[in-house]
Amino acid sequence: MRRWNGWGDEATAMNLPDNGLGFLKDRIGPGRLLRDITLEEAKAKVPASRLPVHPLIQTDAESRVRHARGQSLPDWLAMRSGEIGCFPDGVAQPQNSTEVRELLDFCQMHGVEVIPYGGGTSVAGHINPLVSDRPVLTLSLARMTTLLELDPVSQIATFGAGTPGPLVESQLRAKGFTLGHFPQSFELSTVGGWVASRSSGQQSLRYGRIEQLFAGGKVETLQGTLDLPTFPASSAGPDLREIILGSEGRLGVITEVKVRVSPLADKEAFYVVFLPNWEQARNAARALVQQRVPLSMLRLSNPVETETQLALAGHAGQIAILEKYLGWRGAEQGKCMMTLGVTGSKTQCRMAKQQAMSVLKDFGGVSTGTVLGSKWAQKRFLMPYLREALWSNGYAVDTLETATDWVNVDALMHRMEDTLRTRLAPFGDKAHVFTHLSHFYGQGCSIYTTYVFPNGKDYAETLRRWQVMKQTTSQAIVSHRGTISHQHGVGKDHAPYLPEEKGVLAMKTLGTLVQAYDPNGLLNPGTLLAQVETLGSEQKES
Repeated sequence: MRRWNGWGDEATAMNLPDNGLGFLKDRIGPGRLLRDITLEEAKAKVPASRLPVHPLIQTDAESRVRHARGQSLPDWLAMRSGEIGCFPDGVAQPQNSTEVRELLDFCQMHGVEVIPYGGGTSVAGHINPLVSDRPVLTLSLARMTTLLELDPVSQIATFGAGTPGPLVESQLRAKGFTLGHFPQSFELSTVGGWVASRSSGQQSLRYGRIEQLFAGGKVETLQGTLDLPTFPASSAGPDLREIILGSEGRLGVITEVKVRVSPLADKEAFYVVFLPNWEQARNAARALVQQRVPLSMLRLSNPVETETQLALAGHAGQIAILEKYLGWRGAEQGKCMMTLGVTGSKTQCRMAKQQAMSVLKDFGGVSTGTVLGSKWAQKRFLMPYLREALWSNGYAVDTLETATDWVNVDALMHRMEDTLRTRLAPFGDKAHVFTHLSHFYGQGCSIYTTYVFPNGKDYAETLRRWQVMKQTTSQAIVSHRGTISHQHGVGKDHAPYLPEEKGVLAMKTLGTLVQAYDPNGLLNPGTLLAQVETLGSEQKES
């Protein structure tokens, strides 16, 4: 069963090895355990619903608790502490576009705010209700999980927007196809959510980000139904798919998603290569992508992340042997771990591997074959469970991500890490900070930084620690040529930083678009645009 106050299935866990816990204690000190409330205690906090009765809407306390928050660290702290704040007044789970249309008409008639809900995996506050004089309905697409149509000739598949990653792949695999979109949230996130937040998957080098995979679909809006046809290309004005990509529920509810699929590959393999230092490693990654070596994925850990991953891997004896071998080959202190994938026919995979290893040899790369790469592949969707393991030892963990041009990668990465490392000094604590590059482009790449820190003496202080680190580093990102989000979206948490990235005219354009589709501010208010347009809202953001 899915955890009500954390990530994933209750039966799944990721444990910290003893040497990994010792590694953290050496760097940032011991953790501090905080008490978690129970589900019954959380349910007791749910107020009476303000919604009119409707046969498709549930107003029981547990449904409202389970749909009150996403998966950001503030959401985690809220659900664990009981300081949850707002709850939706009800939850609806329509089965098709017709029922979504019926619910939107009901909400428009009664002045009800609507929060579209896919897998509930948002880490930027997309699905959290705001304090409002108007009732709030969370509209979950959890029952819309079917492969509705497959055109094997054009290779277009149509899914219900609530289909989670594993069901997308299992239904396609049965027919010999794959979408190839594998975000870390793959276990729970949905195809509609990927479109709404402009998601990126781990194998985007082969399959593309969701904007390359999104071919069309259906959106139910307060103004009617928006059908997006599937042209392979068109010069007939602006592409309306682009206004839905990244719209985060502000324009309507995505109900059907048409995606470009690929035949299943004959072969796939993942390799790990160590490079002697950051400069060589970063230049090697840039060379691979700019020379268009046909890899399916690429990830580069900086020295601190490399050290951390080896410490958390367990198997201390085997790691010691690996370290000795790498040292003999010239990859000692400061080494960087690169994980790369090849996917396709046997011939394509063989040629891609040969090209990649030829490039990496010029930068001092030391290949360890597929052993570590296969372990990465086996565990790549388990990393969100690490938060649970760290929490049980008194630590909080969060991430920040951005993208920038190659000429700015080092400067921005160091600024992000330095900002995070220094912000806990007034609290008398330290954060352990490390970064990897991923989702590579000829122009630049994404920067994905993780930070672990001891909990404060209570939940309020722990939240304050996060706020200081998140806010100062987010401001540093947008002030130094980074996007506020490469793959997590804007939500409510990132909305205050969007105007600096977009500029005045672009923000006016987005506001005008939202106003045209939703003049009364009923759809996911406060998300994407920081100004809360709802007239009855008690919470004003700037």
